Amino acid sequence: MDMPPLFLWLDPYLIWFFRLTDHAGLNFFLGTAAMAGLALIMGKLSSALIVAGSRRHTQELTDKAKKYQDLSIQALEVGDRQAYEAANKMANEAFGKSFFLGVAQSAGFFWPIGLVLAWMQYRFFGIAFPVPGLDWSVNFIGVFIPLYILCWVLLSRGKRFIRTRQDLAGVPNTLTTYK
Repeated sequence: MDMPPLFLWLDPYLIWFFRLTDHAGLNFFLGTAAMAGLALIMGKLSSALIVAGSRRHTQELTDKAKKYQDLSIQALEVGDRQAYEAANKMANEAFGKSFFLGVAQSAGFFWPIGLVLAWMQYRFFGIAFPVPGLDWSVNFIGVFIPLYILCWVLLSRGKRFIRTRQDLAGVPNTLTTYK
């Protein structure tokens, strides 16, 4: 299988993480952990950029949904069923747009996983690791996913630890969290 040009360009840099020691198994786990961490950081950064770039549009949709929701409640309170239904329809439409914009923004978090796994497939396709105590084995994806989750947990706890230390020291919070 020939690698696409992007992967050929990235390959010498990425494979470095898989050549840190003289032990092939350890190198695979260290390299896969590095790829998981890289994918996580790239996803966090791209998601933050997407959210920051669409903040105004998101706020406009949120404001519109709130406005029509308030209007529908007011119409219901005065007993105007037609106005209620019209405003409620507009509120639902604005909420739906806001919701799917949030889903699209979240997609920015996951694209690096696909990129890393695609590169790893070219490099490690067909390599399997036996699971101790069981009769089956896992490939690079079965190793990557738990390491990605571990990296995510460690990053989340690390951010929380830093925030707690800053709060105790009276330092203003400099970590921005995009939800």
